[in-house]
Amino acid sequence: MLIRPAFLLLFNLFLVAPWQDSTYERKTPSDGGTGKVYFGREIAQIMDFKGSAWLERKSRQEEENSNLTIEKLPIEKNSTVADIGAGTGYYTFKIYNKVPQGRVYAVEIQDDAVNFLKNKAGQLDAKNVTVIKGKEDSPELPQNSLDLAMMVDVYHELTYPHEMLQSIKRSLKPHGKLLLIEYRAEDPKVEIKELHKMSVKQVTKELKANGFKLAEDGEFLPIQHFLLFEKE
Repeated sequence: MLIRPAFLLLFNLFLVAPWQDSTYERKTPSDGGTGKVYFGREIAQIMDFKGSAWLERKSRQEEENSNLTIEKLPIEKNSTVADIGAGTGYYTFKIYNKVPQGRVYAVEIQDDAVNFLKNKAGQLDAKNVTVIKGKEDSPELPQNSLDLAMMVDVYHELTYPHEMLQSIKRSLKPHGKLLLIEYRAEDPKVEIKELHKMSVKQVTKELKANGFKLAEDGEFLPIQHFLLFEKE
């Protein structure tokens, strides 16, 4: 009687563990890569918050035209938006005044970033900004709550893209949208490390596998894709 439960536990672990990991493949890590592969793409290492000054560099507006991104966001005054992988809140604190009757969730997994975002929201008295400590496989957002979820130069670093996309999908309202801003892998002139760039083809393939369809391919930004998805 004591042997049988232990045997069943080992048997179940043998069956479950390979299935749980079958979503991803493994390889020798590239420079800046994790060695974890999703749909043929090696997932990039997460940028440490110690390098956050780069997110607030003075040249960013000129290089990326982030103001145009804000103008193109499909949001209203009462929209609920999630800035997933918010970093220093570069986008969060451009958006919150656009949704005075709504809410912005600033999601981060690094404690230093969470603390930074909370302090900045307090300094700005941004009462409609809620900072959330997310997890690697979930942004920990309320279900059926979002009009827009966005990730700016973040998706390629997600450790668990499949699990994150499924969680985000549950958080979106029926007509909610998911926006990915990613540096163009198709353009060799974009001077960003290869693992931190993505092509429309690759993004679309991964998102389609998770129940999203491309609603808008906006190619109006200088060096980034503006890819807006909706649930299929």
